[in-house]
Amino acid sequence: MAYSEQILRRARERLEQAKAERERENEARRRDAYARYPRLAEIDRELRLTMTQLMATALRQGEDPAQAVAQIRERNLALQQERDWILDAAELEEGCLDDVPVCEKCGGSGYVGSKMCSCLAELCRQEQKKELTSLLGSGRETFDTFRLEVYPDAYDAALGASPRQLMRSNLRICRRYAEGFGPGSGNLLFSGATGLGKTFLSACIARQVADQGFSVVYETAGKLFADFEAEKFGASQEENRGRTRKYMECDLLIIDDLGTEMTTQFTISALYTVINTRMMENRATVISTNLADTEIEGRYSPQIASRILGTFRLVQFAGDDIRRR
Repeated sequence: MAYSEQILRRARERLEQAKAERERENEARRRDAYARYPRLAEIDRELRLTMTQLMATALRQGEDPAQAVAQIRERNLALQQERDWILDAAELEEGCLDDVPVCEKCGGSGYVGSKMCSCLAELCRQEQKKELTSLLGSGRETFDTFRLEVYPDAYDAALGASPRQLMRSNLRICRRYAEGFGPGSGNLLFSGATGLGKTFLSACIARQVADQGFSVVYETAGKLFADFEAEKFGASQEENRGRTRKYMECDLLIIDDLGTEMTTQFTISALYTVINTRMMENRATVISTNLADTEIEGRYSPQIASRILGTFRLVQFAGDDIRRR
């Protein structure tokens, strides 16, 4: 999963802290066992010495090391047997003298070969969840808490249904999208007036997809464009380098309130870069906007409108402003 640098850094820091804590636990167990049974400390020192002797004998030139190696191995086995007898007689916990890694798969490195280990992936998932909670607020944004009763149930001829029926369908679309999310899930365009639940359902999708272990970036359009400007024009280029990478590489990008930003040639170029790059790499994007589909081309460009209206599934929102109600 392509998590942002900030999330990955925090997850790695937590893994390092867990490794350090595990090392302290390992050392504390050894000290306790050695204090109760000093012979164990002597045996472990001798075992380390036999390993050093074995390596030195094997590398010695000019003589046959076979006999010496056999003697060292015999001594090593005898020490291990004595060690096991003491541990069994004392009924000490198995592995109390061993270095137990924080993760059996990767040893605490966070990677198995070039692939991220499940231990680091879980820490990334947790850090991402914290970040989403700080961005979205209370944490009550779930599909089960979405209230259909706040939408009018009266038939609307322009919609061909009641707003409540339309929103029931939207809820079903969003839930299925989130629960079945994966590579190639496609894009969604939430369109409708202010206060109809676009941000709420976007947050529901973000939480559900993140809980399933995918990397999610949820940001307002204004903040996204501000990051692009900081990266290009910021006083400290070193500090701002890579600031926008997360928008390109995450599994799911959610852009909230597109159209509320001050639109310039720079923001148009940045939006095209984001949408086109993610489309070419088959990465999913959800956009919410107060703009009608006919307004998108007028505000941005035909190329952007073509990509949004041609590759995003339109999810139309209707009803009365929920915030006022």
